[in-house]
Amino acid sequence: MLITFIRSILLYIIVLIVMRLMGKREIGQLQPFELAISIMIADLASTPMADAGIPLSNGIIPILALLVMHLIISIINIKSMKAREILCGKPSILIHKGRIDEKMLKKERFTINELEERLRASNVVNIGDVEYAILETSGQVTVIQKSNKRTTTPEDFGIEPEYEGITYDLVLDGKVMYENLKKMKKDYNWLKKQINKFGIEPEQALIVTIDGKEEIYCQEKISK
Repeated sequence: MLITFIRSILLYIIVLIVMRLMGKREIGQLQPFELAISIMIADLASTPMADAGIPLSNGIIPILALLVMHLIISIINIKSMKAREILCGKPSILIHKGRIDEKMLKKERFTINELEERLRASNVVNIGDVEYAILETSGQVTVIQKSNKRTTTPEDFGIEPEYEGITYDLVLDGKVMYENLKKMKKDYNWLKKQINKFGIEPEQALIVTIDGKEEIYCQEKISK
């Protein structure tokens, strides 16, 4: 029992490392070759995990081989557009200039109901509001609404909003984010001074953030 437990932990760590090495994009929407590798990795890890009689290396070596294969394919994808089309395919336009392309729907084996479902996922409830709907190689549908149906922006009214920048976490659950302080060219003493205005110490805060306008949000952590 203990051996199985330890083997499971080791395989989990290895799979986790491999998925991290594959990159952040693979955690989101998978391309076909990425999905195939992910399924195979899961299968290779589960076999030695369940059967203590199978050497651990029987799972680790194939997983590492798949990682190498993935890296090679990724490099080929970057350097060759033709290879990219073969491995990943090309986006398909399901709605073109407001009209549904029935031939493309049949080719991609998409029903009208599925198309409407994907549109609703993009907060579009009326198919008549769509100018273009593009089926991406990842399987996601990108929706471009007609110009008179799109959400208005300040630019539409000739307004130039103030620069907002990015919001940084300065304290999370009582732990000071020194790396973010460094990015802002601030130090602990500055942070302490700002948080003291809320009547607490940095270590007593549940969360402290600062936005591009240097406005600070602070919430005290409830004592256990």
